[in-house]
Amino acid sequence: MGLMELVDPAKALKGRPQKMQVDKEHYVLKTPMEGPWPENMKVCVFANGCFWGSEKGIWRLPGGGIYSTAVGYAASVTPNPTYEEACGGRTNASEAVQVVYDPAKISIVDILRWFWEAHDPTCGMAQGNDSGTQYRSGLYYFDEEQRLLFEASKAAYEKALQAAGRGRGSKITTEIVAAKDFDSIFYYAEDYHQQYLAKPGARPYCSAQPQQVSLPPFESWAPPELREKHAPKLPDAFWKEHSPKPHCVIRSPNEPIVMSNM
Repeated sequence: MGLMELVDPAKALKGRPQKMQVDKEHYVLKTPMEGPWPENMKVCVFANGCFWGSEKGIWRLPGGGIYSTAVGYAASVTPNPTYEEACGGRTNASEAVQVVYDPAKISIVDILRWFWEAHDPTCGMAQGNDSGTQYRSGLYYFDEEQRLLFEASKAAYEKALQAAGRGRGSKITTEIVAAKDFDSIFYYAEDYHQQYLAKPGARPYCSAQPQQVSLPPFESWAPPELREKHAPKLPDAFWKEHSPKPHCVIRSPNEPIVMSNM
């Protein structure tokens, strides 16, 4: 069990300037693990519990829109923390996923829907059997459009959970924080954590607690000025067949989902 409250940054671990070394190539997608990214790509960072399963769910999204994924430590006041340091609670890091995606092929709203539906965002400093500040839910925005979409979807999903009577808590506890508030919003985790569930000998573990409650239709909560630009690209057929369910990432193949109608 980790700490259940964030620490005063003045009392956090000092960290190090050396970044974590990771393989050059994504184990599944065979794309670069680090930037610079192609000009047409966008980046988002989120945290929703143990990062092993969180990453796999995203790299499997269909349509070729996911260019690269990585796991690491977000919102850390300690530069380049280690896994042991993040678990110790004196870095304020959350276990996070960095997603590099092509907005022409997949919308950030599709990624956001998977984020919400793949965990229980009402758990505070915990997810499933895991507890500690590193397991908290978080969305980290890089621009104003991301902030608006994150906040609007949070309000919509909270109402949906309440209406369904689901969630450990009564309200969503997901933090929504500006990436610019940190020297670096994302630090890569150790290489053995990258695409962990796809590697030989991986322990089939994921603490995520999908509530099997759908994010309401985009049109019902989207800021009017963003409805056309960020309209979802994954069809309803995808969500009917592949929406997050308990242990779904453990039981699923490693390769991205292929849908004939896309």
